Amino acid sequence: MARLAIGVDIGGTGIKVALVDLDRGAFASERLRVRTPQPATPQAVIAATAGLVERLRRLPDGRAVALVGIGIPSVVMHGATKSAANIDDGWIGFAAEPAFGAALGLPVALVNDADAAGLAEMRFGAGRGRDGVVLVLTIGTGVGSGLFVDGRLVPNTELGHLQIRGRDAERRSSAVARQRRHLSWKRWAKDLDEHLDTIDRLLSPDLIILGGGISKVADRFLPYLSVGRPIEPAQLLNDAGIVGAALFAGERAGEVPL
Repeated sequence: MARLAIGVDIGGTGIKVALVDLDRGAFASERLRVRTPQPATPQAVIAATAGLVERLRRLPDGRAVALVGIGIPSVVMHGATKSAANIDDGWIGFAAEPAFGAALGLPVALVNDADAAGLAEMRFGAGRGRDGVVLVLTIGTGVGSGLFVDGRLVPNTELGHLQIRGRDAERRSSAVARQRRHLSWKRWAKDLDEHLDTIDRLLSPDLIILGGGISKVADRFLPYLSVGRPIEPAQLLNDAGIVGAALFAGERAGEVPL
């Protein structure tokens, strides 16, 4: 019998939920999605998430799914959200994990969204079987980062917020920044390259994995990157956040080996 968990990926524009097969790292249900409430306050986001999770809690055979992992664009420490990236500032210092648990009526494992995506890539994607220092960057509305050393997560690195030229690096290197500034892939790649070079000088990763929506069109910009490290596109694409959140819940519960 497959080991299952519900994965939730909360973003600045959408909340996505699916049932995940923990053994295969793949969806075991359709993906459900709603727009992220605006403003994205804790109360509004939790209510929207609870509505989606409720639709997946019971399997056709009547079994209930007891594991829920939630990825959120925030530093997460001891179940509390300590920052707010593309969501409401009300999340800062909020006891998010117990609040989600109370609304869902289930134990919840809360994790930074980029850490969740990175976990999925390390277990089932481009980072599978890779030792050393591996960096997963999720490039979308902002730039998230998941850092792994010999397969183990170093949480909450938030390397999208490195200061380059006096402001957060993601303001120039995110996918939204490229669209907002109407840049060609070649021109935008120069900004991303500067971001990657700064990270390289700090961490010297053995491998950089680029995820998020742009991983689907990696051939449009990878040839223009010059940072001297191996770079690969993510394999799980936009599914990584959901899969990784479910895996995080499974690992915490002891269902999936660390």
